[in-house]
Amino acid sequence: MGSMLSRATAEQRRQAACVVEDLVSVLALGGVTLPSIAVDWEYGRITGNYLVDLGSARPLDLLRLLDLLRKGLRYERLTYDD
Repeated sequence: MGSMLSRATAEQRRQAACVVEDLVSVLALGGVTLPSIAVDWEYGRITGNYLVDLGSARPLDLLRLLDLLRKGLRYERLTYDD
């Protein structure tokens, strides 16, 4: 049974690992580090649903992340054509 679940969730595992890698890379470009970001492999092993745990972060890093998100949203609003 475990092997069948493993085969069935292979794409979800790959996607979870890739999204964490991409998020870490993009955040690093913006000067943000989330030291505890990781895929919750145990939860996924049990349920077949892989969650990304953003973990703990310093308030200063989260302020920088908020700043980047706000700027990105502003840019999107300015450039989005209805």
